[in-house]
Amino acid sequence: MEIMKHLKLIILLFVGFYLTNAFAQNKIVNLWNEHIPGSMANEKYVEENLVVENGAVRVQKVTNPTLSVYLPAKEKANGSAIVICPGGGYARLAFDHEGIQIAKWFNGLGVAAFILKYRLPNDTIMENKSVGPLQDVQEAIRYVRRNSSQWNLNPLKIGVIGFSAGGHLAATASTLFANKVYNSDSTCARPNFSILIYPVISMNSEITHSGSRQNLLGPNPSQNLVDHFSTEKQVSPSTPPTFLVHSQDDKTVPVQNSVNYFLALKKNNVPSELHIFEKGGHGYGMGKEKGTESEWTEMCKQWLLQKGFLNF
Repeated sequence: MEIMKHLKLIILLFVGFYLTNAFAQNKIVNLWNEHIPGSMANEKYVEENLVVENGAVRVQKVTNPTLSVYLPAKEKANGSAIVICPGGGYARLAFDHEGIQIAKWFNGLGVAAFILKYRLPNDTIMENKSVGPLQDVQEAIRYVRRNSSQWNLNPLKIGVIGFSAGGHLAATASTLFANKVYNSDSTCARPNFSILIYPVISMNSEITHSGSRQNLLGPNPSQNLVDHFSTEKQVSPSTPPTFLVHSQDDKTVPVQNSVNYFLALKKNNVPSELHIFEKGGHGYGMGKEKGTESEWTEMCKQWLLQKGFLNF
């Protein structure tokens, strides 16, 4: 009897070990191995995890940027990768529905996903808060490309996706990738494709999200700074192919943001698609159960297939 109890315990431990190692796809790595560029020490500024009304998790006061690595099952992996930039007005990060849920969806498509926990602009921890997030997203793309062989990734199939203010960060990564905002190696920071979901695009006060603009640029930015971070003004023929999603009734980030970016892409002959839904509002992640905006993921999947990013 005693032997049977021990045997059952050994079996349970083995099964638990197997499940943990076979299905644990999440690994967190520090983005910067040494000094974080432009950072300033502030002992009073400590990262916080907040639980909002619906039980969702928000992260704020980020000082140490990380990448959460979600790898697809080996039999599904196709060599493509995506860096995910959650939204939150450059004040916090919606890490669950615009991060973890998105990573798992991409894994289902065979795409390796890397959720970027980027620094949120703040004068008390950054020498120049307007470039802090851009430094992080550039290094995230470089990090994935630099280490592509260890994950069996194609370095020419690394994209970026962003939501709301994270969409602005993804758009800056897609337009300002050649800007030297920190001392880096020669690894290319340009994403091979870009997916922007209800993104903040412009810093123009007439159509921007005022919170994102103030958090990134401060209360009274110069016109040069506004223009520089209005990504519709930074589109060039080198901007990667782009897939955009927005809802007409978005009261937080006006749909004109995506429209203007799309028109700039069209003017520069950049392959792109823009999907505008009648309803949906803002911040819906993968979509709500009854709205047509919930179809964006299937449309995005088909776009990725057509562009060759779901083929090994």
